[in-house]
Amino acid sequence: MNRLLHATRWTALLSLAVLMAPRSLAQQAVPNRVRTELASCQVVPVTTLPGSHQFGSNFLETVATDPKPNAHDANTVWALTADMSSAVPYPNRALYLLQSTDGGLTWRTLARIGPRYFDAKIGEGLRNGLGVAPGGRDFVVTTQEGAFQVIPRAHSAALIRPIPGPRVPASPPRIPIAKRPGQPVRAGVVKITADGRRMILGYGYFDLEPQLIAYRRGAGGRWVEQGPLPHLPTDLDIFSMEFDQPHAARPRSLYVGTGDQAFRLDLRTHLWHEIDGVGPDSAIHSMSTVHGLHLAACWGVYNPVSTDQVARVRQASFLLHPNKDQAGPNIRAYSVEVDPLRPNREVVTTITGVYTSADAGKSWRRLHGLPETEFHTSHFNRDGSLILSGLDGTFLANPFASTCAPRLIVRPR
Repeated sequence: MNRLLHATRWTALLSLAVLMAPRSLAQQAVPNRVRTELASCQVVPVTTLPGSHQFGSNFLETVATDPKPNAHDANTVWALTADMSSAVPYPNRALYLLQSTDGGLTWRTLARIGPRYFDAKIGEGLRNGLGVAPGGRDFVVTTQEGAFQVIPRAHSAALIRPIPGPRVPASPPRIPIAKRPGQPVRAGVVKITADGRRMILGYGYFDLEPQLIAYRRGAGGRWVEQGPLPHLPTDLDIFSMEFDQPHAARPRSLYVGTGDQAFRLDLRTHLWHEIDGVGPDSAIHSMSTVHGLHLAACWGVYNPVSTDQVARVRQASFLLHPNKDQAGPNIRAYSVEVDPLRPNREVVTTITGVYTSADAGKSWRRLHGLPETEFHTSHFNRDGSLILSGLDGTFLANPFASTCAPRLIVRPR
């Protein structure tokens, strides 16, 4: 009875916090000027992100949506930024949990996660993970210091709870690291089921062999460890992870991308299956399971063939080396997104920019108007527009508008 009472109070407090959250620009309509610019295929820079605006602070590491099907507000998205430039004093460095309700034009800070929760000396700011509970009630953020449950509050700082996880073992690691035995192991990828009752976290880098651990909701909404999933068929880092049915309360399979291959874990039989068609030593940076498994890898983009098979795109003319005008399929891709409402539309972010496909990934065109830099993150809004983010900032674009004609731009000789 006490557990039920605690859980009820926790849910009520979260709901009250959401209802009492102050209105902001992010809850207003997108200005007509921006709509006009997007419709005319212009790229719109996002200037509402918090922090110092030093290098890297305007980069969205990851964008996440409500996992619940038919969510109350399907236009709401959440994101994570990292303000960790060496030009920023140590006490001011932070991760920011953000929310947007207008397609990424304006963002509201839900939580500031200070330096006690991460280690900026060990590669933070590029692969921190973000999990969203149904309704955006609470969140899970992963760092080099482990995983944390983040509960925004209307009139005070967010509540941040450590999630139990593995510790650095006493035996020396294969590669020397800046951690001591007993310290938290790096947490990376995270997925929460659509009912918000279960979660899978990926752990490990150089501090521990990669492993997946299952969690369930406990008293007061806390995450309780259930135990490890079957050992991965590789000892390389986990880069990406997706359920086969992202909006199902009990998905059938879990796809995992590592530093060398892609795998599928049958969540009923607990058997691993290697995905056929992936090239050797392919770091799977990102994946999408909208209408089949799509992969963004090093070096290539892959389209679905069957449950356990993909095919590499070989006819694309991705720009490989801007200064040499070399083009081909061997691109270093960082993310792949498929429009859930228009699955023939896809976008990949790469080391040389952003590419879109309007024919289910068969052919690709480079999106112009963006800075000449690498892009890592993308997200489809419900109206078909895109949120795009790279090391030099975040932008909105609508390359699939009828007035747009994205093309591969080659430098004049």
